[in-house]
Order: sequence, then structure tokens, then C-alpha cells
Amino acid sequence: MNRKIQLTDDPYLTPYLDIVESRREKIIQTEQRLTQGKMSLTDFASAHEYYGLHVNGGDWVFREWAPNARSIYLIGDFSDWQCREDFRLQRVNDHGDWQLEFPGKVLKDRDLYRLHIFWEGGQGDRLPAYARRVVKDEETGIFNAQVWLSKYEWKHPGYRNRHPFLKIYEAHVGMSSEEGRIASYDDFRQQVLPRIEAAGYNAIQLMAVQEHPYYASFGYHVANFFAPSSRFGTPQELKRLIDDAHERDIAVIIDLVHSHSVRNEVEGLSRFDGTEYQYFHGGSRGYHEAWDSRCFDYGKIPVIHFLLSNTRYWLDEFNVDGFRFDGITSMLYLHHGVGYTFTSYDDYFNEYVDTDAYVYLSLANKVIHQIKSTAVTIAEDISGMPGLAYPYEEGGGGFDYRQAMGVSDYWFKMLKDMRDEQWNMDSLWHELTNKRPEESTVSYVECHDQALVGGKTLIFELADKEMYTDMIRTTQNLVIERAVALHKMARLTTLGTAHGGYLNFMGNEFGHPEWVDFPREGNNWSYHYSRRQWSLRDNGRLIYHALGEFDRDMMQLEDGEFSGSFPEPMYLHNDHKVMAFRRSKYLFVLNFHPEGSLTDYPIPVWEKGKYVLVLDTDHPEYNGFNRIKPGQEFFTQPGDSPHIKVYLPSRTGLVLKYQG
Repeated sequence: MNRKIQLTDDPYLTPYLDIVESRREKIIQTEQRLTQGKMSLTDFASAHEYYGLHVNGGDWVFREWAPNARSIYLIGDFSDWQCREDFRLQRVNDHGDWQLEFPGKVLKDRDLYRLHIFWEGGQGDRLPAYARRVVKDEETGIFNAQVWLSKYEWKHPGYRNRHPFLKIYEAHVGMSSEEGRIASYDDFRQQVLPRIEAAGYNAIQLMAVQEHPYYASFGYHVANFFAPSSRFGTPQELKRLIDDAHERDIAVIIDLVHSHSVRNEVEGLSRFDGTEYQYFHGGSRGYHEAWDSRCFDYGKIPVIHFLLSNTRYWLDEFNVDGFRFDGITSMLYLHHGVGYTFTSYDDYFNEYVDTDAYVYLSLANKVIHQIKSTAVTIAEDISGMPGLAYPYEEGGGGFDYRQAMGVSDYWFKMLKDMRDEQWNMDSLWHELTNKRPEESTVSYVECHDQALVGGKTLIFELADKEMYTDMIRTTQNLVIERAVALHKMARLTTLGTAHGGYLNFMGNEFGHPEWVDFPREGNNWSYHYSRRQWSLRDNGRLIYHALGEFDRDMMQLEDGEFSGSFPEPMYLHNDHKVMAFRRSKYLFVLNFHPEGSLTDYPIPVWEKGKYVLVLDTDHPEYNGFNRIKPGQEFFTQPGDSPHIKVYLPSRTGLVLKYQG
């Protein structure tokens, strides 16, 4: 938009403007509390440069915040893992900061260490809250912090490109190999990154980057917020991955989990100094029962300090291009959105909203965008809270995008609950476009959520057991034909109506079979479902290859045409199952009817002239039936209203480009 977005642009907010204003004022007041008028918010967000282990003039200095501690010892290889007086930290202020200085020769690169903390009535080992490298002993299963002195020289330190329309490839490094093992950052960089570039995506969204003790948590039970997961390799290898992505002009967004933390006490932050309430709420409010995790207290300055600094750390240290904030709904509401149905604006402005969390998110976005103006922030929120993607100056959350989670839900609802003959084009259009025009969104047919064990990917929902026998291109199977056609059409429709960006989970673009299940006790620690079968995509005899080719060509549609335009309905017909809409110079025409092909079908257009076919889901390269001539030209017909006549085969989507 060419003007400044304001929360008051939404007329439904009028009854709640006093609450909106109070949130805006609290954002301002909280920033003032944090900075005391003595520094900028970005300067405040630098706790990681003070706390943790650092080299200072050739010697070491270590600092930790633990207000309830009675004494703290640094233990490790250098102390035979014993509490020694020469490695006892000293309390330096009433705030709860502890410090230890010691000669540089004491610690060597790759040494392991942790803390042993005494508090009233107890004691325990803890990993430092700001540890930047945490490794697991594969024999004992024990995690320790590790001294890491290696440096990385960036090839593209100044990369700051912001793509006008995001085409996001959501990926998990560990499960990116076809082999039954945990893949590394180097594996991903060498084997998967070229695939992403060739497929036409301009951003990757990396899951599970922050260190997490339990691999099967998909990276959402974070223990060490400043440590990239060592199970995938070293920090330098992650940086090289990001650097190479930038060389390919691919932005790197990482999942940032600030909505909760693991309950683990040795590896994580829970009861770090012996109290439940150091980083988290005390009592029952500090526990997320559904997730079996701890809930941050976003009203405490040290907690805000920790989390804001975490955003800056990943920008400064790893040159990432933005964040997808996971679990926003859980943060924003005291009920965490569990079992709660959001039916009106009253649900966004009541006593169940955690205003402290809202304020934190707004300040986090301010820090991120001041550090890196081209950074991208995405809010994962199922509640639909208005204002998350409005500027923080207006009292909004400051996010650049929100995830359009309802689009995916509706696709699966149609497939599960309705026969094809019952599909309603008006309802589908409403779900695809029912978004506040002031707030950019990222739309998708399916992300990793649908692929998790217990669920089904779209292709598996459509084809089920037939996928195991009939995905060879020469095989004729009505179930597979329907599945393949709708798989392509759903993606094309979702991309064409996306207002801001489009997302795909790794492998789903070519219809990766089955689900995702990480090795765990329940599956006998198998990697069978924790991998990606790229050979299916590469085998030209298989339909997987055809689906991958279609997705690649769909991604070639000019993204510049999508960034500055909104989808505009041209024609909807429920009986014929036809949907046509305009997106800048493109005309999307889709016939969802299971068997009714339409000849010389009139489709309204916005301008007289020539329209050229540039993409056809029915093309034989995409395992279609070749019912339309490639590159066909359509000219507007005589009459008062401009229109063209097209042949619309059943279950086919066309994209025509206006050429004047």
C-alpha cells in the first residue's frame, strides 16, 4: 500500500479502540522502562554480549543471571568436573548477576563445561543460559556446553535482498537426506539447496535450528536458545549454508520458538536458579500442560532482555533474514488457544489476552527491523488476532506477514467432508481471500503440520494406498488421476490468491508419500519416515517427477506481478465448479468439476485483447491428458463486456497472461 497502514482501517475495531490505544501506550511505556532513556532498544537487546563465556583481552570472563543462587561454580574438563574455588563465580550486584574471570590458557577450544548451582535447599548442574554451542555425548546422552573459537569469514555479509513475493521452502535439515540418518548442514547445503534454487523458491524456512534435546520434538521444545543444533553440524557449517543460500539469492528464515521452552532442568532454563519463576511464570500458569513445557513471563524485564537479545543474536551472528515466530496463539492468550473457538472480535480484546506477550512481540519486531530493515517476520497464529501484521507505531504487532492457516484447513475439510460434486466455489473463494488487505499473509496448502505422524499429506489424503502401487506414469488409475489433478489445482489456486507469500514443506511439492515420524521409542527408533525420497522426484517414469515439474513451472510465474496486486474475482459458478480470477496481468481459470468439461465457455476479462496460455495443469509433462494446445492464444469476443471463450477440461487449471 502507498499510505501508512493504521489499525483504524479495520471498522470492526471501532468498539475496541480504547484497548488498542492502551496496548500502544504499554508498548511505548515498556520500551521506556527497558531503555531508561539512556540507550536505544537495539542496544538494550545485547545481553548475549554481556552474559555467557567471552574472551576479554586474552583472558576469559563468564557471566550468568541467577538471582536466587547462593553460589555458582564453572565446572568442566579443566576442573575434572569438580566445584573448585578458583572457578567459583562472584555475585556482582543485587540484580542477580554473577561473574568469573580467569586466565586464557585455562580453557582450550572444544573444551566442555557447565555450571553447578547451589540454592537454598538444593543444588544442580545447569547449562549456561547463553551458551552458543551445546553438544551431546552419544554414549551417555548428556549435553554440555562447548568452547567454540572457530571463526567464519562471510562471502556475502551484506546480503539484504527482500523478495517482493515470498516463495518459501519450509525445510528440516536433519530429515533432508534420503538415507536413514540425521543429515547435516553440509548435506543440506550441497544436496538440497541446489534443488530449492532449481525449483524456483526464493526463501527457505529452516526448522529446528535452536538446540533441542529431543529430536522428535521437530525443534519446538528448545532448551538452548543461542545455540544452533549441533546434531546437524557446527556453527560454521550452518553459516556456510546461509552464505551459499545468499549466493543463490535465497533468503534464510528460521523458526524462532519464544512461545515456550522445555521442562528439562539440566539442559534448559526450568528451575535454573532453583525457582520456578526465574524465566517463567510461577505456579500453574508457568506450565503448558498440552505441550508439556514452560511458559515465559513476558512481563519481566530480564526475560524480555533475554528474548530480545536472542533475536538480535541470530541476525548479527548468523546473518539470517528473518524469523517465523512459532506458537503465537499460545503466547497471546492465557488459555493458549487450547479448545477455544475464536468467533468474534470480543475474543481478541478480553481478560484472557496476555498483553505482556503482545507487547513483547511488538518490541521484538521493532528490534529485528531496526537491526535489519529487510528482515522478514511471520506470525504463526491460529486465532486471527487483528493487528499482528500492523506497524508497532500504531499499536500493532509489527509482523510483516501472518500465516493463513485457515486456507490449509479448508482444503482438507473439503476433501474429507464433501464429495467433489458438493464443492462450493463461493465458499472456497471466501476462504482463499478472506484476509485483511492491510495485513500480508503467507498461504499454503500444507506445511509440516499436515505431514506429521497421525495426519496425512494432501496427496496421501487423496490417493491413500493407491500411492504404493500406481504412481508409474503409464498406469491408469482413477484414484491417482483425481489425486494428481487436485494436488496441482489446489497449489495453483492457493499461489494465485496468496497475499504476500506462498509456502511449501520440503518434498510436498512432488507429492512425497506417507507422513513424517522421527525416530523414537514408539517406532523402534526408525528413520524410515524421517527422510525425503528425492529419487522419486528424479525418476522420470514416476508421477512424482511430473508433480515436481509442475511445481517448478508454477514457481516461474512472475512474482513481481503478485507483490503489488490483489486477487480479483472474475467469475464463480458453483454448478459448473468454475473459478476465474485476475492477478495483475494473469488470468487464472479453474474447472474443479470431476467430469464436466466445458466447450467455448465464456470467461469475463478486464481488458480487450489477447490472452496467452502460459501454464496448464493438464499438460502431459505434468501427467495431464494434453487436452489443450500449449501456448494457445485467446482473443476477446465481440460484445459490451470483454470476455474470452475457452475449452475447460474437467479438473484442470489454466493460467493466461494478458498481452494487450
